[in-house]
Amino acid sequence: QVQFVESGGGLVQTGGSLRLSCAASGIRISTYTMGWYRQAPGKQRELVASTLTDRSTNYADSVKGRFTISRDNAKNTVYLQMNDLQPEDTAAYYCNSIYVPRSWGQGTQVTVSS
Repeated sequence: QVQFVESGGGLVQTGGSLRLSCAASGIRISTYTMGWYRQAPGKQRELVASTLTDRSTNYADSVKGRFTISRDNAKNTVYLQMNDLQPEDTAAYYCNSIYVPRSWGQGTQVTVSS
């Protein structure tokens, strides 16, 4: 059974930083393109960052230059370093395999106060 367990969210002030972690089990992330998604209240879930198997990365325009996605294949974990957080980054954050999506984890809540 594939599981993703996200952690590291919290309440921060505008301009602050957080590092999210996504621990995967049941799959080896080394063979998958992995992504971080977020969903704000009343909005659709959106992809914000992805890391391919060759460790190349892609970002949504809204987070480019502020967020960094990385992976530790040995730990089967994906990370999202978020800097210069803004109120519009407030959302629940989730990770998943992009091209072979699995069941969603519980997510981790990020709240940025102005």
